[in-house]
Amino acid sequence: PTMIICKTDIGHGSPNKHGTAEAHGTAVMGDEIAATRANLGWTLPPFEMPPEAYAVLDAKVNGAALEAAWNRAFAGADPELKRRLGNELPANYADILKAAIDAAIAVDKEVATRKAAQNALEFFGPALPEMIGGSADLTGSNLTNHKQSIAVTSEGVGNHIGYGVREFGMCAIANGMALHGGIIPYVGTFLVFSDYARNAIRMAAIMKQRVIYIFTHDSIGVGEDGPTHQPVEHIASLRLIPGLQVWRPADSMESTVAYASGIERKNGPTMLCLSRQNTAVIKRDASHEALIRRGGYIVSEVLKPALVLIATGSEVGLALAAQKALAADGIEARVVSMPCTQLFDQQTIDYKLAVLPPDLPKIAIEAGVTDGWWKYIHGGQTPGAAIGIDTFGESAPAPVLMKHFGLTVENVVAKAKTLL
Repeated sequence: PTMIICKTDIGHGSPNKHGTAEAHGTAVMGDEIAATRANLGWTLPPFEMPPEAYAVLDAKVNGAALEAAWNRAFAGADPELKRRLGNELPANYADILKAAIDAAIAVDKEVATRKAAQNALEFFGPALPEMIGGSADLTGSNLTNHKQSIAVTSEGVGNHIGYGVREFGMCAIANGMALHGGIIPYVGTFLVFSDYARNAIRMAAIMKQRVIYIFTHDSIGVGEDGPTHQPVEHIASLRLIPGLQVWRPADSMESTVAYASGIERKNGPTMLCLSRQNTAVIKRDASHEALIRRGGYIVSEVLKPALVLIATGSEVGLALAAQKALAADGIEARVVSMPCTQLFDQQTIDYKLAVLPPDLPKIAIEAGVTDGWWKYIHGGQTPGAAIGIDTFGESAPAPVLMKHFGLTVENVVAKAKTLL
């Protein structure tokens, strides 16, 4: 960002008003106009300009030609800088993405989605030098760094900024970098602290700037820190910001696609809400990338579904476990993962109805407030339920909290049976 400071004298030229609040809030009138004209030596009548003023104004034509010539010379001198300032991705981006996707497909053990996102960053960060990361004093928790991260210090440049506990300042600075061009800023903090940064996030959406937010510790899965650090209303409220795409990925594959979506998107900010705790392993193949990019998709299908389980993030694993338990009781349930509701909402009516048939009961499962899920649950004429948290959290180990708030296989199965 560049700041140009111009020192001015308010009401300059007015003998009696300059440098006063009166010159700021009221118009110069009557005798003071005549006194100002005399003081400035201005003799021309109103609305008449001297010829030399027009000569200065006409200089913009020559300036445009000079600028065009400079731009042509610049483009030939440094095509890489031209690419970055043009907010274009490198020619080999498809190869970079494929490598990241292949690595995500190969993951065969449970990992937290914050770690899954960092694993994806190991591919994107080194290959895209325009990615400038940072965190609000939580790099070790948010995992916004990669193996080639270099801290920005007073001694020299780098690609990772330690912002300190300044969430709003961090996100506002990210906006400035995005507006300048040539930089893809990504920043991190705990999701619950998005409240401190909300105005800057909203401004990024208003200005349609490419900023990526890595907001971790996304639910009561935080555990013993208690309700002050457990986001319950945050994801639902952030989804309401027009133009902000909010992702809550379930595993390594969804985390990688979410990161890629934020990198590729040029007309608005992207937020990744990531878990502290490990999430379930989901069997993947390359075809899933296109499905994930739809924002919501069938992650596990059955022959004749009797109901649909919709889930996000760490609760997708819960839905898949409930699917197995229901199958043991002779009930077939489709599982839909919906990592980005905004993208799902943009799909065709036919696609949305195919994923969420109006004639099937639906249960939405997310470790947060349930308000936003009813439009998906009641898309048809069938009953439905939402399993979530419509109160503040509590201080206890994460598994204890999940059981306390009904985010269990047993509760999902019991709810399902009441709908059939």
